[in-house]
Amino acid sequence: MTADSLAPPRRLGHRLFGRPELGAVVGAVAVFVVFSVAADSFLRPASLGTVLYAASTIGIMAVPVALLMIGGEFDLSAGVLVTSSALVSSMFSYQMTANVWVGVGVSLLVTLAIGFFNGIMLSRTKLPSFIITLGTFLMLTGLNLGFTKLIDGTVSTKSIADMEGFSSARALFASHLTIGDVDLQVTILWWIALVAVATWVLLRTRAGNWIFASGGGPDAARAVGVPVTRTKTGLYMAVAFCAWISGQHLLFSFDVVQSGEGIGNEFLYIIAAVIGGCLMTGGYGSAIGSAVGAFIFGMTSKGIVYAEWNPDWFKFFLGAMLLLATLLNAWVRKRAEAAK
Repeated sequence: MTADSLAPPRRLGHRLFGRPELGAVVGAVAVFVVFSVAADSFLRPASLGTVLYAASTIGIMAVPVALLMIGGEFDLSAGVLVTSSALVSSMFSYQMTANVWVGVGVSLLVTLAIGFFNGIMLSRTKLPSFIITLGTFLMLTGLNLGFTKLIDGTVSTKSIADMEGFSSARALFASHLTIGDVDLQVTILWWIALVAVATWVLLRTRAGNWIFASGGGPDAARAVGVPVTRTKTGLYMAVAFCAWISGQHLLFSFDVVQSGEGIGNEFLYIIAAVIGGCLMTGGYGSAIGSAVGAFIFGMTSKGIVYAEWNPDWFKFFLGAMLLLATLLNAWVRKRAEAAK
């Protein structure tokens, strides 16, 4: 066998080791094997829809959060922003006795404005994104509770199920379809579409190059003409857009919204992105990796239930997965760099 005949496999191996999501894929296979052995019901077709739904509720937000982390920033307000978008839709529709689509449209504008605010504050103040979005998180937490109590008199919104447009909005944001024995929520389709679009943007567009450059070295990126401020502001607005999608799903799934929901979910989005291969320092990661990370979350959260384990162990398991995936991702990256 000649050296030339061995070259293509080596190049393929180098490409595989260079993929950010490789560690997450290995982790996902391990988690799948564990729960396949521990819980017979885990392998049933009906369980697949449940696992995918749990993964999609995290995955929809993990996609833009991963892109933001590749761009070198964080968003600690992402969890409560989902609740804010749902509250705006519900309360505007109810108070104005308007078609619910009017509330949905107003919610989109308000949510995007909050994302724009985060991006502009980051660029104007030069403060770390941790501080900027922590401030937004605290303000939104207070506004969610304060406005809901002020307008509705309770910590939850009024029902809008009998309003015009509710059925069509539910069809878009909270419907489901059945394929065989598998019940699939529409959030799974939203999730797949977002992963596909984000992957295309990262790998096939100039904006994707800007995102990697902004996270890898913003000063060097500016020096070669990359619009760093505009790129990062756009990423925050992408997080806001996906928060709007998740918020509308929350509203039209349950009809009413609790104003205290969403707190802490921002860490789940970040965990999914990190497990998927995103570096905390920016400049490295993938949208597909975030999807695999979210899928690991879905398998873990539902697998523990199917295995009849104590659910108190869930966060321990998730933390262990985070550490192991981070270590594995670091090893993979070093191998990739050594192979160049």
